[in-house]
Parts: sequence; structure tokens; C-alpha cells
Amino acid sequence: MTDLSLSDHAIAGKTAPPSEARAFRLPTQWLGVAPFFIFAIMFLILPTLYLVLGAFQNATGTFTFDNIVGIFDPPNLSNYIQCQYDSWISWADGNCRLPTILAAYWISIKISLASSLIGAFAGLAIAIAIVRGGLPNWIRSATLTFSGVASNFAGVPLAFAFLATLGRLGLVTVILNTVFGLNIYAHGFNILSFWGLTLTYVYFQIPLMVVIITPAIDGLKKEWGEAAATLGATTAQYWRMVVIPVIWPSFLGTVILLFANAFGAIATAYALTGSSLNIIPIVLYAQIRGDVLHNPHLGYAIAFGMIVITGLANVFYIWFRTRSERWLK
Repeated sequence: MTDLSLSDHAIAGKTAPPSEARAFRLPTQWLGVAPFFIFAIMFLILPTLYLVLGAFQNATGTFTFDNIVGIFDPPNLSNYIQCQYDSWISWADGNCRLPTILAAYWISIKISLASSLIGAFAGLAIAIAIVRGGLPNWIRSATLTFSGVASNFAGVPLAFAFLATLGRLGLVTVILNTVFGLNIYAHGFNILSFWGLTLTYVYFQIPLMVVIITPAIDGLKKEWGEAAATLGATTAQYWRMVVIPVIWPSFLGTVILLFANAFGAIATAYALTGSSLNIIPIVLYAQIRGDVLHNPHLGYAIAFGMIVITGLANVFYIWFRTRSERWLK
């Protein structure tokens, strides 16, 4: 057997790479993504670490858990628990109220959940119609283009648009009242209420759902329908036993993403309702920038709670998306 050991200098000299190849090279391949990493570190990672650190400090910089405990507002929480206990004992409605910050979290969760579910089901129906409904191709192109634009239309412009449309003197409100004799405000509707804000969020939740779920519906293979028909399955059985199980992970993942999208929104809510609706982003804003409730470290703790909730939502979204991609391969 031939010995190819590198101890043989002749062979080692032949197998060694040329000296030019070993020359130092600048990592130029990283230059293209360097601005992204710098941006992410400066405007995402460092501010997040600053918030998390501030949530466990007081005004003098001493580490404490008082801010985290303050989220639960112990005096009001104990009153709430006692009120609930008395109500259960007496079988009466105690009209108990959650502590302020917990109530703000609860309202935000309810608005985010309602807008995400409405947006998800409406967006799914639209996506199925444009992909598998036999519509002309230009309908699909126009719908997806509009959805891409509308999903980013939020903040002050969106709030103004809804006030001009469904406010007390909005265009649609006036038309319904003068032409059809329907005064929606006399029937309990208010744009500055829970359902008013939910309806406003739905405007950008539906297009976002269409943009995200359309590729999953595109992934349904034509052969699956043909195989189901060959085996004698009805259309309802094909959808119940093939389509729904395949797109179910994508649907759930997108619902969670829509929930996180609505949970962190503040510009639209603040421009539309001001401080009349006590959602958690507005409470956070009041704690950090307000003149009365100025307690920035409690605000950092509130922001830390929002980071935990949205972080969990994104973890579940990634998990469902991974399962969906595994199905569609």
C-alpha cells in the first residue's frame, strides 16, 4: 500500500493549497447584510434589553420586583378576588372590576382576539375565492396588490378614515340616517368603543390574512382532489378530510400572528379613541410619557409583559408554520 503521509515533503508540497489561496480575505460577503444587523441591534435588540432591565429597576437603579408586582396592583387585585368570592358565595353579581393594568391587558387581549378571528375567517374566505373560485386572473392580481397596500395602512390615516366614514357625522353614518332612516348610534354603535376599534383593526387584519394564507391554499395539489374524487369522496368530504387538515396549521399560525399584530398596535387606537378606551398600549404610553401617571419603570414592566405575550404568540406562529410547511411539501 502506498504511503500518502504528509511527512513526505514532496507529496505535502503537491497537496498544499497555493500560497495566494491562504492569503487573508476581507469578509465582503457580510457587507450586504451588515446594515440589517446594525439596524436590528440598535433599534430592536438594545431597546428591548433596556426595557427588560428597566422593568427590574427602580428610579435609583436598584434591582427590584416592585414593578412586576405593580402590574398586578395588589390592593385592587385583593379587592377583586374578595369581590368574586363574595359573589360566588351569595350567587349574586358583585359587579367586580379588575385592577386597572390587568383590565387594560384583558381589554387588549379581547380586541386582538376578536379582530384576529374576524379578519382570519374573512381573509380565508377571500383567499379561497380568488385561488379556487374560478375567478379571472386579474381579480387575483388586483386583490393581492390591494391587500399588500391595505395591510400596511394603519395609524393616524386609518383612524381619520374611519372617523370620516363611521363617525357621528361620517359619510356612511349620514347616508344610512338620511336615506335609510337607520341611526346606527341610536342602536348602540360607537366608533370609540370596543367594537368600533375592533372594526377598525379588521380593516388591516383581513388583507394581512389574505397575503399570508394565499400561498398555503396555492399549495393544495390538484392531484389530491382528483385522488379523492377517484375514491368516491364528495366535495364536502374532500374539504373536511383533506383541505382543512392541511391548511389548519397555517390558519392557526396566521390567527396568532394577527393577534400579535393587533396587540401591539397603538397609533390607530390612540388617534381614534384617545384615552377613552383603556387598552394596554395606551396605559403604557401614559406611564412613560404622561404627566399624571409618570412611572417609567412601571411602564417598562408593562412593556415587558407585552413582549412576553407577543413573543409567545410568535413562537406558536413559527411552530404552526413549520408544521404547515411539512404538510405542503
